[in-house]
Amino acid sequence: MQTNPNQTHPSRRWARWLFRTIAGAAGLVLVLVAALSAWFYARMRASLPRLDGTITVATLAAPVTIARDGLGIPTISGRNLAEVSFGLGFAHGQDRFFQMDLLRRNSAGELAELIGPALVKADRESRLHQFRLRAKEVTAAATPEIRAALEAYAKGVNEGLSSLRAKPFEYAALRVDPSPWLPEDTFLVMYSMYSDLSNRSGSRESNLGLMQDLLPRELFEAIAPPGTAWDAPLDGGMFPDPPLPGPDVMDLRKAPPTKVSGWFKGASDVALGSNNWAVAAMATADGRAILANDPHLNIGVPNTWYRASLRWQDPDGQARSVTGATLPGAPFVVIGSNGKVAWGFTNSYGDYSDIVLLETDPAQPGTYRTPDGPRRIETTEERIRVKGAADVLLKIQSTIWGPVMGTDHKGRLRAFSWTAHRPKATNMNLLGMSRAETLEAAIEAAHASGIPPQNCVIADAAGRIGWTIMGRIPRRKGFDGRVPVSWADGSRGWDGWLSSPEIPTLLDPPAGRLWTANARPASGEMLRKLGDGGYVLGARARQIRDDLFQKARLDERDLLAIQLDDRSLFLQRWRDLALKILTAESLKGKPQRAEFRKLLETNWTGHASIDSAGYRMARGFHVFFEELVIESLLAPCKQADPTFDPILPQDEGFLWRLATEQPAHLLDANYASWNEAMLAAVDRAIDYFLKDSRSLAQATLGSRNLTQIRHPLSRAIPMVGWFLDMDHHPLPGDNDMPRVQWPAMGASLRMVVSPGHEADGTLHMPCGQCGNPLSPHYRDGHEAWEQGKPTTFLPGPTQHTLVLTPRQLNSALKQQEYAESYVMEGMARELLKQSPALKAEFEQRKSEDKAFAANPEAILNWFYAKSPYWDQRVKVYPVGRITDETLLKDLMTK
Repeated sequence: MQTNPNQTHPSRRWARWLFRTIAGAAGLVLVLVAALSAWFYARMRASLPRLDGTITVATLAAPVTIARDGLGIPTISGRNLAEVSFGLGFAHGQDRFFQMDLLRRNSAGELAELIGPALVKADRESRLHQFRLRAKEVTAAATPEIRAALEAYAKGVNEGLSSLRAKPFEYAALRVDPSPWLPEDTFLVMYSMYSDLSNRSGSRESNLGLMQDLLPRELFEAIAPPGTAWDAPLDGGMFPDPPLPGPDVMDLRKAPPTKVSGWFKGASDVALGSNNWAVAAMATADGRAILANDPHLNIGVPNTWYRASLRWQDPDGQARSVTGATLPGAPFVVIGSNGKVAWGFTNSYGDYSDIVLLETDPAQPGTYRTPDGPRRIETTEERIRVKGAADVLLKIQSTIWGPVMGTDHKGRLRAFSWTAHRPKATNMNLLGMSRAETLEAAIEAAHASGIPPQNCVIADAAGRIGWTIMGRIPRRKGFDGRVPVSWADGSRGWDGWLSSPEIPTLLDPPAGRLWTANARPASGEMLRKLGDGGYVLGARARQIRDDLFQKARLDERDLLAIQLDDRSLFLQRWRDLALKILTAESLKGKPQRAEFRKLLETNWTGHASIDSAGYRMARGFHVFFEELVIESLLAPCKQADPTFDPILPQDEGFLWRLATEQPAHLLDANYASWNEAMLAAVDRAIDYFLKDSRSLAQATLGSRNLTQIRHPLSRAIPMVGWFLDMDHHPLPGDNDMPRVQWPAMGASLRMVVSPGHEADGTLHMPCGQCGNPLSPHYRDGHEAWEQGKPTTFLPGPTQHTLVLTPRQLNSALKQQEYAESYVMEGMARELLKQSPALKAEFEQRKSEDKAFAANPEAILNWFYAKSPYWDQRVKVYPVGRITDETLLKDLMTK
């Protein structure tokens, strides 16, 4: 049979048809993707903030000016505090509304309403604290000035949001509309900071209680001591190492071997850290006090902070100017300088919460004992709204001490008492720092402030420095707060708050230096008042202290250099120990151990540098040795409670003594000797590194510290990270040194400033000012932060000016014969500042016309005529003519 050479085989025809169909479908998909991308790009462009011109605002009584520099940092000027609060709210609403929305929803337990069912679990945990209700209570109790500022700020936020030609792009992506900002939402933002900076679940105290119940007392005290030899408290008080438990207390050689499963995560595996310090006039190059602060937080896009400079006049006529970092959602500068006083924070890690063991009576279900007799456990119902799903109802039980949090390993019902639950612990008195003019005034303002308690270090323009705790501290009676206890009989509990004179404070230290770094800041009576909420190891604080004493006289550059100090002093001895145990005998037939040793010898730089695999080997040895030791000793606790997950930041002294003294009775039966146990830790580290790297040499710190600074949406929407996230770069630093750095955690800003000399100060932070990726200020500050380059503390020259002006009802019909003085005074100052030519003209007019110079009303009217609000068309009515007949008919029929 012959075939037609011109005839196509059926299988080929089918293949061509399939190819055309797939190509057509792919083309259609590409067209749809392109169309969607174009639409989304257009929406994003429409949501860019307006930076120049004049916007008329009905809710303003006087003009507010927002002048932005080349990094988008605003200087906001207004007549009074409320109007500047409005202006800051406007800028926050323009640049950061989605971030603010997430913060308020985070503490209120309202994320699922925005995102969907995946956030219901998180909302359940937050709703336990009922922060939405508490925020309303705190707002209602605020002073008239604070309420006015909150209301003005909320109006400003909503006006800033509505000034955008489209809602922020995140809402377009989520297909929802933003909800208006309310005055109480500012306190929800503060409650989110409470949640970030405190242990809101009580897990630390719960874990310690379990350890105390199940472990020998001597072992408990050795593993969880109050401090170590690494401490550097401000008052110099040190704790001796507790004795190791003897074989009569615990003998692991007689116990079954422990299977190490990796459930324990040591303090080295938890990203913690913030630094601040100050040097007094006696310790600086030119006799002025200087403050440094670099709070370390989880870093996302946009950054936690928003830089700003605020200027207003108080009712007594006092001009105020404060510059620094604001928190989107709050109407004040949180960290900064006012020209007379500069201040900064680190998380204090004192003990500001307690677990209360409830004494219940089986004969009276649902009740618990109190000092005033039995009371019923109250139950309320919360409704969690869920996007795309049914509402979730949550029942919350509460007591006079706080919400009920379930049972412990013995089945005992517990309640959680936390300062964040007490209305008097939260307020906006941090505003007082903006007005403080002396060290003592700043200390009083700190003590009156209601924020998560912080180490507050202060420097003033007179060259003095001081430290205290900012925030409310509960006064305990009858117990130290370390482990859960009953409060039923009234002999234990909280007895109000420490008064200002009682709060730990240190002024004018003889050596002219102060420092804090989340470690134990004091000893003795001061420490008793603060308690221990999980102070970190003192290695970082000690390195900062020693850095401060390396030079007799310091300046701003020296303090920035300390912030960037990545020397690994803490791990040096663990590196040396690893080299000691990696003997020639231990390397036989173990090529990977040999490479491990070689890297410790040849690739150790003494720094947490990105190209150092030697650093990573030493770190891994320490981490896995701690895991091996702690899992064997705390095995009974894990068996009793599978959720047991302690962090033991002070176990370093105990670990080092085990490694060097090598007591046989504390060695797990898995190992014949302590050297064998340490070699097992080396082997676990090798296995861990080779999971992600082809060789140990490639397991550098840089491969671990590759930044992951991401926008919230990039975690949920595929293939947008390249556009929304910061570029991934390896950065130096780690936990136990001043330069703390993890992939998504590090210095949320670095500030160095001397009050009264702000022009010499520096401040940089990751990302940029604006949350819109199309803005030039989305990432323009990031490179300086990554590289540790100083950028100026004060905003630079003005590049953009936006004036928010009040809407005057009669201005459409007639021109005022005069200018309202309360409107024009602030405007006149701004006009003179912005125009040297106008200032020269004004001075000439005053010198030539003495009557004019003596007439305040004439002066203000002169400025009114020079302002943008002067209308030359006096008494001209707005009359027009419609020439389009179709439009005219359409209007007449409506």
